[in-house]
Amino acid sequence: MTTYKIALLDGDGIGPEIMAEAVKILKLVEARNDVSFDLVHTPFGASAWFDTGSSYPDESKAVTDAADAILKGPIGLSHEESKKIPVDEQPERGALLPMRRRYNTYANFRPVYLPKGLVHFSPLKPEIIGEGIDIMMIRELVGGLYFGHKETGINEDGRRYVKETLEYDEDQIKRIMKVAFTTAMKRKKVLHNIHKSNVLKSSVLWNEVMEEVHADYPEVEVINILVDAAATYLCLNPGMFDTMVMENMFGDILSDQAGGILGSLGLMPSACIGDKKAYYEPSHGSAPDIAGKNIANPYSMIGSVAMMLDMSFGLEDESKNVWNAMQSVFSEGFSTPDLSKEGAGVKMISTSEFGDKVALALKNT
Repeated sequence: MTTYKIALLDGDGIGPEIMAEAVKILKLVEARNDVSFDLVHTPFGASAWFDTGSSYPDESKAVTDAADAILKGPIGLSHEESKKIPVDEQPERGALLPMRRRYNTYANFRPVYLPKGLVHFSPLKPEIIGEGIDIMMIRELVGGLYFGHKETGINEDGRRYVKETLEYDEDQIKRIMKVAFTTAMKRKKVLHNIHKSNVLKSSVLWNEVMEEVHADYPEVEVINILVDAAATYLCLNPGMFDTMVMENMFGDILSDQAGGILGSLGLMPSACIGDKKAYYEPSHGSAPDIAGKNIANPYSMIGSVAMMLDMSFGLEDESKNVWNAMQSVFSEGFSTPDLSKEGAGVKMISTSEFGDKVALALKNT
């Protein structure tokens, strides 16, 4: 039997609630397969700062260092609560970006998936949504503006200023392009390269390196598209996309937009992969306004488990079973109050009930 150590970062807001449903699925997978999961909870995010004075305390670093994979809940609090935390210790700056840097998790996979049977979740018209949506967004995660040099101060005219640097080198671009082309080869062999080379020099280099890597993947058709045009087409014709690759900030914005066309970021899990370590997380925030109400859908959290089973542990078939189990709960007409409104023709259930139904469907697979 193989044992895997998984660091569980419950996070903030609804994080602990949806993490509990992910743990249900992990325990069931463990019982159905020749694997053992050593699950270790450790503080991370705003709650960690209030408890320990650090958003990513040393004890948590030791746990994540020792883990075979990391499962992370959403982090962050309301704007007013966040102001109680020093700027550099606020969860994104004090915990999330340092963890990405620590493990060099440069490849972010965000599946944008809505099968035909669930298109009623999308705000797009039926004639636009068509047969559903199936896109894999690949975002470079440890470079660009988010990780560049940052400077604030008072200039010689006495005015406050800020300076942030967008920086990439060819090796950073090459490795994410290899990931993107490899992914495209496994899908429809079409890669949309998202850039802004008509304005940004960083995109000029991005495109140059992309063409160099493309030579190693001649079977893949590359379609270059400006980021603003891509944002438009995601709303007007999402079916034109299959695999997309983009730099850090473009990926942050477009993947959140993709959650909008699905109907909710609550339907978007993600994987953040490095050469030696990976972490998995919902793409949505911590929703502090509904925390503790047992109404948040755990789809993105359980979907992140499904990605971890496949990408870190090689349990591809069981990963597919988890995906199918989640889809079956929706297909049977169940939803949670954060995703659907009363009168929408669905049977409302709680966070924990949704997790129970996924577990039952998985058990019957």
